[in-house]
Amino acid sequence: MGIRRGLWMNRDNDKARRDLAFFSMKPNDKKEFLKFVSSVKFPDGYASNIARYVNVDGGKFTGLKSHDCHVFMQRLLPVGIRHLLPEDVVKPIILLSIFFSQLTAKTLRKTDMFQLRHDIVQVLCKFEMIFPPAFFTSMMHVMVHLPEKALLAGPVNYRWMYPIERLLGELKKSVRNKAKPEGSIVEAWVQYESLTFCGMYLKDVETVSIVLSAIMTEV
Repeated sequence: MGIRRGLWMNRDNDKARRDLAFFSMKPNDKKEFLKFVSSVKFPDGYASNIARYVNVDGGKFTGLKSHDCHVFMQRLLPVGIRHLLPEDVVKPIILLSIFFSQLTAKTLRKTDMFQLRHDIVQVLCKFEMIFPPAFFTSMMHVMVHLPEKALLAGPVNYRWMYPIERLLGELKKSVRNKAKPEGSIVEAWVQYESLTFCGMYLKDVETVSIVLSAIMTEV
């Protein structure tokens, strides 16, 4: 019938049994991958603590933010699956990770964007040889247009919302009693700007901490 051999049904006595697809991880491999992700440590400010969102026993991720998904896809996924999946599956996924790493770089070259526009089409064609049609939603097709958008609007990391969302998260931590005016995010923003201005104004002034550190250094 022209069906791939890896998708054939296997006879088990009177029952027909279908094995896992070749792009699926076995339970032990999935647990090994999740343990690897939970053991990774990132520099302060680079990413959140992704280990908090890993459920090794349950075999799944919960609560990942959009920026965590970027870090996971660009940095962790290509390293973690290298020895757990077939080479024909690993290579296109690594190419996809490289695509997003180059697309989200702080400096872009037009020649690189033209090349990425060509490469992502090749990657999606390789995916079509691996995954079923249900995998290809509209979000998968959007990737074809991302290099063109970068050519028109410039580097991606100057346009995305992650720095603003991080600042809003810090301001929300400053809110105590939301029922009072002094407990609002606006008040927290005013305090944040005031402290930033004072820090800039007093950057050349010796403080107690600077004097104490100098004394300890001399001792």
